[in-house]
Amino acid sequence: MLVYHITTKDEWDHAQETGVYDRSTRGKSFNEVGFIHASQRNQVEDVAKFVYLHCDEPLVVLVMNLQSLEAAGLTVRFEDGGNGQMYPHIYAPILSAIVMETRPAKFGDTGNFVF
Repeated sequence: MLVYHITTKDEWDHAQETGVYDRSTRGKSFNEVGFIHASQRNQVEDVAKFVYLHCDEPLVVLVMNLQSLEAAGLTVRFEDGGNGQMYPHIYAPILSAIVMETRPAKFGDTGNFVF
């Protein structure tokens, strides 16, 4: 199963330099929130619209394999995001090497989120 996380290109570039990604969501760190917000494929666009709609920075979507995260010792729990949907929450910073793919992302002309 794949899980996705939206972030800015700058935050991802920093994680590649340090080897560790520790952002929970836009403007918040793992230490502030206690977990890293992630999504299932069908949730990515709604999360992007809720969190990043008015963000002017270049965005990327991190694609991770749930089994790889768990094999690396990371706890992933599916928890209610407050809207009745279950979202994957990652309870540790992520080694950048675990991320299997990084996709450029943006809002299209019709307002859809493309990645």
